This record gives sequence, C-alpha cells and structure tokens, in this order.
Amino acid sequence: MLKPDYNNCLVNLMSSISKSFDVDNPYNPLDINIKGKNVVLLVLDGLGYEYLLKHGKNSFLGKHLFKKMTSVFPPTTASGIMTFLTGVAPEQHASIGWYTYLKELGVVSTILPFHPRYGGESFEKIGLSHEDVIGYSYLSDRIKASFFNIMPKEIAGYDYKKGRKTTLTYTTMNKFFTQIKKAVNAHNRRKYIYAYWPKFDSLCHEFGVKSKLTKEHFKELDNKISLFLETLKDTNTTFLITADHGLIDSTKSNVVDLKKHPELLDCLVMPLSGDSRTKYCFVRPSKEREFERYVKKNLKNYCHIFKSEELVKKNFFGLFEPDKKLFERIGDYTLILKENYVMNDPILGKESHFNIGNHGGLSKEELYVPLIILNI
Repeated sequence: MLKPDYNNCLVNLMSSISKSFDVDNPYNPLDINIKGKNVVLLVLDGLGYEYLLKHGKNSFLGKHLFKKMTSVFPPTTASGIMTFLTGVAPEQHASIGWYTYLKELGVVSTILPFHPRYGGESFEKIGLSHEDVIGYSYLSDRIKASFFNIMPKEIAGYDYKKGRKTTLTYTTMNKFFTQIKKAVNAHNRRKYIYAYWPKFDSLCHEFGVKSKLTKEHFKELDNKISLFLETLKDTNTTFLITADHGLIDSTKSNVVDLKKHPELLDCLVMPLSGDSRTKYCFVRPSKEREFERYVKKNLKNYCHIFKSEELVKKNFFGLFEPDKKLFERIGDYTLILKENYVMNDPILGKESHFNIGNHGGLSKEELYVPLIILNI
C-alpha cells in the first residue's frame, strides 16, 4: 500500500505557487521556478499519472510531462480540491472525503456541494459557507494579486466579483478556454488563475477509465489545450497542469455491500463517511473490539483496517500540527479498500449507485498525478 509523499505532492506544488506570490506555506516548495506574470493552475479532475503514461504518452500533455507527484490522502476530489484552494494538506484543511462528518452541524455532509448526505438544500441557505467548516483560509484570500476562478456554471454557486477576486463560469469546453484567456488578458498586472475541468473524472466514474468515451474525451481535451496555448504566445504565462487524483475501474462483483454485514452495522453510531475506497467508521465504544474482530475476520480480503489516529501519526493526512476538526471527522477507524474493491453502506431513503471508475484508495493509479509546466 502506497502513501502520499509530502515532499513531492500537490501540497508542495501549492507551496511553490504560494511562495511565488510571497505567501507563507509550511510545506516545502518543489524545485520549480514560477515566474510568469500570469500563473494558471489548470486542474483536470481525475487525470492520473498512470493514465497519462498508458494512454497519452505521445499526446501533447504527455510530451510536456515534467514529473510525477502524489496526491494527498485520501486521493479524492474533496481533499485534493481543498488543497488547491487552501494551499495546505488535509491535515490542516480537514476536508477528508466526499462525505464528511461535520460535528458543528451534527450531520454527515456531501462536503463540496455543501449539503447533508441525505440531500436537501445547501448549508448556504442558512448563511454558512465552506470557509466556516474548513480548517484553513483560502489562498485567494491571502495573495495580494488578482485571483480568477474558472468553474463550471452548474457548480460555481453564483458569479461574483469582489475586490481582487472574480469567478468566470462556463458550460462548454470552448467557453472554458475562452474564460481562461479572458482572465489572462484582464489587465497587465500579475494574477493567479485557477481553472477546473471536471468532465474527464465524470466520464471515468460513469463509463470507466478504459472506456472509449473516456479516451476520446482525453484526446479532444489534449488537442484543445495544445491549440489554446498557441493563442497565448508571448503573454508571459506559466501554465501548471495537474490533477487531484487518478481512478481505478471496479466491477459490481467487487462491491462490498454492508447490507450483507448487519453485525458490522450494529457496531456503528452513524453511516460511514469518506469515499468509496476510503471509509471512516464511527464506532460505539462498547463495540470497538467486536468491530475490529469482525473486520479482520470477514473483510480482511477486501480492506485494510487502521485506527484513524494511527494514520494521523504516520503522516497520511499531511505534516505539522493537525487541525482539531480532523480528529472529529476521521472517526475511530479507517478502512482502506484493497485492489479494486469499493464499499457501499446503506442510508435510509437513498438508492445506492455504482460507479465503474473509483478513487480514494492507495493504488498507484489513484495516488500518482502528473505535473506539466509550460511557460508561454
């Protein structure tokens, strides 16, 4: 089982970006020189290093690959995106899975859409924001340069222009690149542009990493990036292209359905949180030994079991002082799924949904991400 390398990781890339804007970051920067007047962080959700090596070695992105890095733990969108936004590891920002228990609200949340796991309205409706529950301030609030956030319209929340911060939304791939160009050309002062593309990840989830649709989309995206960068020549722009995680394909026969394990469910005080391949378990104190015995006897072929605090001590979530929210959210035990197994736990009133492509585990396909650097 692999683990993140917090000296060659997404968080170290973010340290390099932070320091290029004279913002302190506790993590070591990578040995790279970010000198562009415009700094663009282009995040291609789900585009793992192993995928690029296997399916895109001779692509534009493959030919400009600078290095292999690790994602954070768990290697999943909720953790990776918050590392991009805050500049630090899950140890500090405490966003540790798609489903995250929020003690301050007394509910397991779907953390990025920012609503309860069971559904319903966003927590924003009661006046809350991500900043209220994340353990670290956003990098965009700490830099003195202009910040542009390029996001899909359906997940951006609302358009805003406030002080030095501007959100630009899109609905198509062409509009995505148009908005990046608009940000680059907005003015002649230094600026930081964060651009997020989610469709590769969503195709992998629905159709699989190896699917024809996924491969066709990658080729289209790769070609568009190549052509787009030609239009930005001599703009003094540094492009940093990476991903939050990679994915691995699973089959329905590899689903560990906890409906078939009622003895284990009886040990829990709430449904599991985390992602399909990393699960946080909140266990009744009187049932801890029973829980451990059951997992080690009945689920040993499917997952590793750890006391969650052990993973903190072993620096899986990051380095330095952990935010207190981290301990509230990782539960008593963490299950990390083996091979290409996924775990499904029931929640009343919700139909379970099977994704072919999954992430959150510690395989090389999920953990390793590429870094492409282009100075235009």
